Amino acid sequence: MKRMTSREIRDMWLKYFSSHGHKIVPSASLIPQNDDTLLWINAGVTPLKRYFDGSEVPISKRLTNIQKCIRTNDVDNVGVTRRHHTFFEMMGNFSIGDYFREEALGFAFELLTGKEWFDIPVEKLYVTVFPDDVDTINRWISLGILPEHIVRLSDNFWEIGPGPCGPDTEIFYDRGKKYDFDGKALKHFLKGEDNERFIEIWNNVLSQFNSEEGKERSEYKELPSKNIDTGAGLERWACIFQDADSNFDTDLFLPIINKIEDLSGVMYDGSMPFKVIADHIRALTFALSDGATFGNVGRGYILRRLLRRSVRFGKKLGLDGLFMYKLVEVVVENMKDVYPYLEKKEARVKALVMQEEQLFNRTLKDGEKKLAELMDESIDKTISGADVFKLYDTYGFPYELTLEYLNENGYTTNKEEFDKYMAKQKETSKSNVHHENVMSTQNEALLNFTLPSEFVYDKYKLKGKVIGLFNKDKAVDKITKEGLVVLDKTCFYATGGGQVNDTGIMTCPTAKARVLDVNKAPNGQNIHQVKILSGVIKVGDTFDLLVDEDKRKRIECNHSSVHLLQYSLRSLISKEISQAGSKVDEQTLRFDFNYSGKISDNELIEVENKVNELIAAKIKREVEVKNINDVDRNEVMALFDEKYHDTVREVTFGNSHELCGGTHTKNTSNIKKFAIIDFTSKGSNVYRIEAATGDRIESSLLESSKQYNDEIVKLVIKAKSIISEAKNNGIKLKFEPVLPKEEYDSYKDIVSLKNTLLSLQEEVKNLEKEYNKVKEEKFVKELSFLEEDIKEVNGNKYLLKLVADMDINSLKQVMDNLVNENDNLFILIVNQMKSNINFLARSNSSINAGTVIRDVTNRCGGNGGGSNKFAQGAGKDISEINDIFDEILNGKYNE
Repeated sequence: MKRMTSREIRDMWLKYFSSHGHKIVPSASLIPQNDDTLLWINAGVTPLKRYFDGSEVPISKRLTNIQKCIRTNDVDNVGVTRRHHTFFEMMGNFSIGDYFREEALGFAFELLTGKEWFDIPVEKLYVTVFPDDVDTINRWISLGILPEHIVRLSDNFWEIGPGPCGPDTEIFYDRGKKYDFDGKALKHFLKGEDNERFIEIWNNVLSQFNSEEGKERSEYKELPSKNIDTGAGLERWACIFQDADSNFDTDLFLPIINKIEDLSGVMYDGSMPFKVIADHIRALTFALSDGATFGNVGRGYILRRLLRRSVRFGKKLGLDGLFMYKLVEVVVENMKDVYPYLEKKEARVKALVMQEEQLFNRTLKDGEKKLAELMDESIDKTISGADVFKLYDTYGFPYELTLEYLNENGYTTNKEEFDKYMAKQKETSKSNVHHENVMSTQNEALLNFTLPSEFVYDKYKLKGKVIGLFNKDKAVDKITKEGLVVLDKTCFYATGGGQVNDTGIMTCPTAKARVLDVNKAPNGQNIHQVKILSGVIKVGDTFDLLVDEDKRKRIECNHSSVHLLQYSLRSLISKEISQAGSKVDEQTLRFDFNYSGKISDNELIEVENKVNELIAAKIKREVEVKNINDVDRNEVMALFDEKYHDTVREVTFGNSHELCGGTHTKNTSNIKKFAIIDFTSKGSNVYRIEAATGDRIESSLLESSKQYNDEIVKLVIKAKSIISEAKNNGIKLKFEPVLPKEEYDSYKDIVSLKNTLLSLQEEVKNLEKEYNKVKEEKFVKELSFLEEDIKEVNGNKYLLKLVADMDINSLKQVMDNLVNENDNLFILIVNQMKSNINFLARSNSSINAGTVIRDVTNRCGGNGGGSNKFAQGAGKDISEINDIFDEILNGKYNE
């Protein structure tokens, strides 16, 4: 058996399958494109789903890849076990309707045991199979797997809802008695339980059936296109072929671990902090390089959590300063031979990581302050599990770190309560996770339809012959009302690349139909959804095709404007700007992009002017069809990981070069004029520009102008209301906003209009803040009479008061002031409001405010709670309030 580097393992995998007719597919981005069912690419098959469910037929039926993946559903186990990772690489080989069980298992056996390949002794291999899958059992035996090494497990069936499913067979490597710590590894393995001796290295999914809801597996029908989907974790293979104790002791992780040793001055001993940091920095570097950013939701929140977890473990190694950003260059250096693009992204990634580390350090200080407040408010030296969880969830404090602080200061907490909140959060997270490889049901009729169909660019009229008709998932000879039509040639564009489909009319001497929608069939033909207006459509009929030319030309102008916009953004603002999505129709265009910096209004104006300069320059469109390998990746904009076909279409306008299958105007002068309608941040460093072109600008700007204008009017009315209310209450405001007139009609200057709105929003916000502050100060001053109601009984002071329609925040301020000025004081204020009754308690005496509020609100038909110093609640009935006041004065709650 050979000793191999991770690079050698990669190369041998791809070399083997390439030699057996598999097309090598480059790794897709970690961020799924045009797939909202999941946050990350999390398996080798994920970018290929459209091939497996039959929605698209690949250029080759045999594929192989090494796919970057991220999984974070079990992040707490990273560093605990030898094999859990957030970022990993999955080696795979795939057959889409080509070979099946016989060949797939033969490939696996030959690659693993062949002398010229990985040369693993056959006695080291074990396999698990689905008990009813007799064909797989017999095939393994025929190849040479020992019968006693074949384990039947009922879990070996891959199924995630309706669609393709089937048995799977896993391959395990026996690491030997050295890793049989308790002598029970074989027993664990036979039960399907994880252990350190028998390690899964490869899984072959035999996608054979079509899963249907409400049916037993024995009733599932065979798929029209049977598929092979495999996955082999590179990290596990590196562990085996480098005879390492764990995945972390391989050339994929050791360079990072060695750098952590240098930074911390602590030697690596296999401990958890080294593993967590090394794993997480790989995930962060690759995710950020692929366009993800830190944030509070979705992908951004996951990355933020990984960084904060790393920083916390760094503290265990004495790494108190910024250190994570220093590890980025190690990841890049270690992986750049395989992923060259990492070098170009290194500076940006380091900056993002450093910025996030700084933010977390500030958050930790806030958390320490909050924890100190909680300890200060506690009378029994106990912090609730709920508060400890809040520290974890809001400030990133793990339970262990909080416990260290508490123990140092003689405090404790309720671990069971904390665990309850953690379990609830994990359950919520699971419910929000999509199935990782959900697929559609295969459409056999469309899958089997392979007649070629050509889309002809730059045509609005064309003759096309009907070569296929479909109705209710079946091929038919004719349609009389509605259905799907495939033509040998068409000028109707199918939805794709962010561009909407064409619509129009198709006519022949015996029929007329309206084209409502156009989409891509699995084998790449444009398939037209039509509604018949007259006659019957039959296979063989020749139609005159007429695209809605005005609509198409507007779409072409908008699509070309997207190219000019992206070019202008990258030219004027930053080369780091990368497309995150787009939508083009006949009305407007939308362009989403990733960018970690800020964009000013002046920069937007410059971008808009740049696009208009390109339009005025009357640049002729050029189109060149070329091999993907001939494309200059430094010059041409493209999502290269989404391009699996050898032939691509490069669209050029001057210095703007993009790979694009959409339709475009022949000359930029046809666009006439370009205007940005709106610019918004979508969070996590993703921005959106909406724009219009030509004669649609005025109507679009008017619409936006009206929207902004309406918001401005509302703000003006609100500001005037606050000013009027202040005067009625005898309050003189130092600050009053400069209010524009109610009607703002300069729609031609949309940026100025939006700036007016943003400025006014800030001014009204400041006005409201000032008014509330002055009102509260005035109210607090007026409430000083409450001090006269303080009673002293047996050395204890009480303020028990029933009031009506008082401002809650002002009452709290008054109560705080009185407690600060009086020792041994207990306050209970009952505030009758229009819709409910508020109860507020404040104490610096032996009376526990929380206990009083819980008891009193319960007696008054409500509920409440709080700490020993402050508590609040609500109720419905205060008929007993005088009795309650008497009970308090008589010492009922005195401790």
